[in-house]
Amino acid sequence: MPRSLSESWTPDSWRKLAALQQPVYTAPQRVAEVTDQLSGYPPLVFAAEARELRRQLRDVAEGRAFLLQGGDCAESFADFNAGRIRDTFKVLLQMAVVLTFAGNLPVVKVARMAGQYAKPRSADTETIDGVELPSYRGDIINGIGFNPRDRQPDPDRMLVAYNQSAATLNLLRAFAQGGLADLHQVHGWNLSFLQNNPQRERYAQLAERLQEALEFMAVCGVTSANTPAIRETVLYTSHEALLLDYEQALTRIDSLTDKWYDCSAHMLWIGERTRQLDGAHVEFLSGVWNPIGVKVGPGMQTDKLLRLIDKLNPDNEAGRLTLITRMGADTIGKRLPSLLRAVQREGRAVVWSTDPMHGNTVKASSGYKTRDFDKVLREIRDFFAVHNAEGSHPGGIHLEMTGEHVTECTGGAWKISEADLASCYRTQCDPRLNADQVLELAFCVAEWLRDGRAA
Repeated sequence: MPRSLSESWTPDSWRKLAALQQPVYTAPQRVAEVTDQLSGYPPLVFAAEARELRRQLRDVAEGRAFLLQGGDCAESFADFNAGRIRDTFKVLLQMAVVLTFAGNLPVVKVARMAGQYAKPRSADTETIDGVELPSYRGDIINGIGFNPRDRQPDPDRMLVAYNQSAATLNLLRAFAQGGLADLHQVHGWNLSFLQNNPQRERYAQLAERLQEALEFMAVCGVTSANTPAIRETVLYTSHEALLLDYEQALTRIDSLTDKWYDCSAHMLWIGERTRQLDGAHVEFLSGVWNPIGVKVGPGMQTDKLLRLIDKLNPDNEAGRLTLITRMGADTIGKRLPSLLRAVQREGRAVVWSTDPMHGNTVKASSGYKTRDFDKVLREIRDFFAVHNAEGSHPGGIHLEMTGEHVTECTGGAWKISEADLASCYRTQCDPRLNADQVLELAFCVAEWLRDGRAA
């Protein structure tokens, strides 16, 4: 059987092409030593898990499931602890329960966790008070502290990222199978959220219907004690495949299929800044058999998108490729329809998901980067509206979010203002929705998902 989508592909064929957003290491010999070491480490995920995710994403592409993808904008070595992992896991499950019940569809849960350590930057350097240093590119590359030592790219950080990713995955699997994912418990968390929400009346009906459904199942003898599907779940991991030295080191041949898989995560995606057709990132992900995604911004042209789809999914297999639109609330209604029509006209099988975060980032008068909750909601609403109008399936949402009660995005039921941002602004890079905002969003999306299914 073929080992890659392209017979000419090898794990290092990307090195012949321009690789953007890569660090400049001062000790290339140490880079080689670290990547050789990583190449001998156990895989973080298994090929069979990635294949199962690809199968589930085929259902998403064909309108039989919905994709929920979310987590930190950039994971932090310093903030690595069980509580943060647990809180993000919990809020993803809370969202999934609401969306599953409202849409009457299975929800495929994919976390931006256990590997989201690298971030693209708009400039190679930044200047503060006249001092110019390399930009912070995520903890897998350098430190966030603004001093020469922290900002020096360090290849040994790849080993730390691997170890923390392995520990995160271990804990996520324990949570998913050990009782924390019990449907009754998750619903109880949602009821607690509604009790304190200023807009609880708006969402109460959905919560009451879900409560009635759980009670009916219990009367019929379907409980967490005898039904694993009620007490357990599956959560997949994903990150942007940005640092190619690291991704190559964790790419292995599956012994069952003789195909290459990037075993750093179940799903990888290519960002807006690195999706060049003749670039190294597209070349690398074109050859691994994981499900993959690509960010699609407002500047994407129809012909370029079709060529990108053909490069990354030449067999036109549903579930292989997810298009993650990130256009902004004021732009998506103008730019998405033509792209969607072209993909449908050409018969390309893809998952359509929306990232309503990146196109709505602004700088507050206080200097903090932030996002307005209402604009995030509006971009998702228009994403659904365009797909419903074109007879397509709005396949998923992709969020930068946390289970913590941070103050990084303005708005929401608690009306976070720009003046509130400083009270609990903790992000390593971009502003994230907090636990309350993301659950409020889930109830809103549930309404649109339900209405779309009814139509």
